[in-house]
Amino acid sequence: MQGMIIHHAQAVEMTALIDSRTTNKELRLLGARISTSQADEIAFMKRWLAARGEPGSRAMPSPGTHPGMHMTGHSMLMPGMLSPKQMEALRNAKAAEFDKLFLTGMIQHHNGALVMVKELFDTTGAGQDAELFSFATDVDSGQRAEIRIMEKMLGAYGVR
Repeated sequence: MQGMIIHHAQAVEMTALIDSRTTNKELRLLGARISTSQADEIAFMKRWLAARGEPGSRAMPSPGTHPGMHMTGHSMLMPGMLSPKQMEALRNAKAAEFDKLFLTGMIQHHNGALVMVKELFDTTGAGQDAELFSFATDVDSGQRAEIRIMEKMLGAYGVR
């Protein structure tokens, strides 16, 4: 949960760039949807952790302590997270270039969330917390639906 909060925060950061970088109405609507759902999920995760006496965030672990994390440059990234270089390119892009970078980056990001959900479900006893099971299942189905939408949008740019 603590890792997923960090992961979701990057998606919110990405969507915050939309208003100043594109006029694409469809992308703006999708970004608003993603931002709202990710912020709501962050709030749920923080409440879930607090109810268990756990902090709402954590320091990034040392290399090799979490199998789903990988090194990029000098920082640890969770599955699917955009690298600092990718985030910089996204911040510097405008119009159609931004749209394509946003969509490909958010698909990458969402696929990473699917990896994290799978890792959770592969953990012994993870499905025994009904509230957590329901949350993770919702994240999985929501991310998959948004990936399909984004892939369709990319198709309009000739990107597959």
